[in-house]
Amino acid sequence: MNSASPAQPDITLLLNTEGVIQEVTLSDALAGERIDAWIGRPWAETLSDGANAKLKPMIPGGRNQRVSVFSQVTQCFPSGRQLLMEYTTVRLGDKTETGLVAIGKSLQAITELHTRLVAAQQTMERDYWKLREIETRYRLLFDASNEAVLLLRADDLQVIEANPAAVHTLAHSPVGKKFLLHMPRGERAQFQDMLLRVKEQGKAPATLIHIGKQRKPYVVRASLMPADLGPAFLLQLTATQSLAQQPDDSIPVEPFIDHAPEGFVVINECGEIRRLNQAFLDMTEMTTESRVINQPLSRWLSKPGADLTVLLRQVQQHGTVRLFASTIHGELGSHTEVEISAARNGGAQLAHIGLLLRDTGGRLAVPAQHGNLAEDLIALVEQVGQTSLRQLVKETTGVLERHYIKAALELTGGNRTAAAEILGLSRQSLYVKLNQHGIAVDNLLVSHSPRSSVITPD
Repeated sequence: MNSASPAQPDITLLLNTEGVIQEVTLSDALAGERIDAWIGRPWAETLSDGANAKLKPMIPGGRNQRVSVFSQVTQCFPSGRQLLMEYTTVRLGDKTETGLVAIGKSLQAITELHTRLVAAQQTMERDYWKLREIETRYRLLFDASNEAVLLLRADDLQVIEANPAAVHTLAHSPVGKKFLLHMPRGERAQFQDMLLRVKEQGKAPATLIHIGKQRKPYVVRASLMPADLGPAFLLQLTATQSLAQQPDDSIPVEPFIDHAPEGFVVINECGEIRRLNQAFLDMTEMTTESRVINQPLSRWLSKPGADLTVLLRQVQQHGTVRLFASTIHGELGSHTEVEISAARNGGAQLAHIGLLLRDTGGRLAVPAQHGNLAEDLIALVEQVGQTSLRQLVKETTGVLERHYIKAALELTGGNRTAAAEILGLSRQSLYVKLNQHGIAVDNLLVSHSPRSSVITPD
């Protein structure tokens, strides 16, 4: 994780109006990089391929609008190191002919934190589903058992729940009625003695009773279990023939996947696409399936800290992944926010992985992260000519420091311990910065999805 203090950006570039680098300032974390070769070169030449398009609105934006929008690019150092950076440009003066300052912050810490958050979220999801499996085990007995199963209240033997097989046996739903009414009077005492023995000793031998309109014989077994309204008896009625129907295995599943409204794709262990449905084809804005097969999924799937590499690592470690947030970038420029559930096809080796991509763009709210940063920077630009460049740069870094501290607090839901870890600070140092800038954590408006938040305020 980046250990640099947020008192200064990671990279500060002084540019002329054409985007040529005139001067470079690095933070302590990058002090070992030799960047003399950057001086006099266009800024675009120091970035990865494809980043030039992102610079086009930044340099004119800085000249014409004083402060450009934020943009994420990959900065390449002469040593071969590459860092994902977030840049904005600020004009140094009132005239468009003046130079620009490009201010960049490394997103490596945020990416690493997002990876950890994803891992924690997946752990919580797995624990949640394990709990659900335990809580619904009695429901599986009710709905899937071939035999009649009923739940009776222990104090008055009134039926609380009955599975489909029990409803079929009694010819109607017995819920809300006393179970003794469904058997002959001569067998009720024997049945009640069995229940009393179960209540006192925990178990009792099965007994034979006749129930239903036709008084068919059933062997009944009972066990005592806790329930919301008090102790209850779980009854299992065994008849001479099965009452359950077998599922129709002749119904194919693949046509339903191919026509599903959610995207579905199968990839190999290298991330190459082997199978897809029409919904995924629509997300990528490709015309034919043949143009997508054997292409890497990372061509369309990307998001800082939530890319295909993180997803594959989670699947390889745990076998399944749920609610993994990412973005599908279409060939024609569309961006679709998705939640991904993934599972491998079993076995120790990661042969193929199936991914279900659910479009969440219409329901996810993105919290504002930059506040009044642009207004603060414009106010500093207006001081050009009245204040020295050194003082302007110092005040600019102070504005950015407040911005990044607030962004870290919003990202962690107000958790100051986690925010300090993101920023590479000790918790005490963060408190000093909060007091220095007058930032009240309790007054921050943090909007985040309760399903995806795994950190609570300390």
